[in-house]
Amino acid sequence: MRLNKTLSIVLAAAMLPVAVSAQDAMGTVSYALPQTTITLEVEAVRESFYAGPYAKFAQKYLGVNARQEDQQTCTLSAVKMTPTIEADQNNRYYITPEKGAMSFLALTAQGLVAVNDGSFGNGSEWRFASQAGADFSDKGVSSNLTSEAATLIRGVDGARVAVQQSMVVQKPLEQRAKEAAEMIFDLRKKRVQIVTGDTDATYSGEAMGAALAEIAALEKEYMSMFIGYSDFQTQKMKCDVVPEKDRKSQTYVAFRLSDTDGIVSADNVSGKPYLLELVPQPVSPSAGKGTPAKGAVAVYRIPAVCSVKLTDGVNPILQDRVAVYQLGVESYFPISTK
Repeated sequence: MRLNKTLSIVLAAAMLPVAVSAQDAMGTVSYALPQTTITLEVEAVRESFYAGPYAKFAQKYLGVNARQEDQQTCTLSAVKMTPTIEADQNNRYYITPEKGAMSFLALTAQGLVAVNDGSFGNGSEWRFASQAGADFSDKGVSSNLTSEAATLIRGVDGARVAVQQSMVVQKPLEQRAKEAAEMIFDLRKKRVQIVTGDTDATYSGEAMGAALAEIAALEKEYMSMFIGYSDFQTQKMKCDVVPEKDRKSQTYVAFRLSDTDGIVSADNVSGKPYLLELVPQPVSPSAGKGTPAKGAVAVYRIPAVCSVKLTDGVNPILQDRVAVYQLGVESYFPISTK
């Protein structure tokens, strides 16, 4: 008999015991064909880099190249791919098996797999928090001001007299950079002196460790004025790809990666696409061409074994073999010989 469409039970190629839907007429069994969903659990790390105020003097005073501008970058750090089976809502059926057929199905290694109608899993998405601006107010210990000598001409008793007066002015940026670089080299010299014992003070045990740690912390603070610093945040997101049987190309945009927004959905063109490519294994020409059995039958799917590869468009990220039901063939399971 031809099977009408409804759902509460998935008929899989590997079957389990029979279940009956509460919404169907007494004596009928409803089911849907299975389909494979490929779930990707993606993790990315976003770096928010803040350039140091003395970056352009890093090469001159320290001999190092430093990034000159603030920058945000996002890189993929981990991907986990998991195939799951769920009901194909577009292929629902019901049958009315004869007496004795149900017990036969229940005792075999193949049967009907019961699932709940509706949601088959919940995804989660986490976005990066808004970033505060760079703050270098606590970096370094040298003053931002210096004194300069200036000569002023004043009239005293009708005569013009030169008077020396000290004025407070802002240090030029390069002068501040030079002083910071000098402090860095001075800290490095002190570290060598402590390690080698070339100092008036005696350091040993915990005292030496504490002194070296403090020097390292100070050097790091000063260095950040030249080479900048970075904040790192991790983002995790779950993406689902449901292959379509009649689709001409079996290459799908699984998700995208944006430097500003991190992992974004496949339809968000602001990010770089990551592609999921499926290549079904060739099927023997004689496969799937048998004659349906006489009497009542149940339709089921035999999955196609596919080579599944995730790439960034050029470089492969991961590859595996996955059984994809909707790309396979449909066959018939006899439940009556009449």
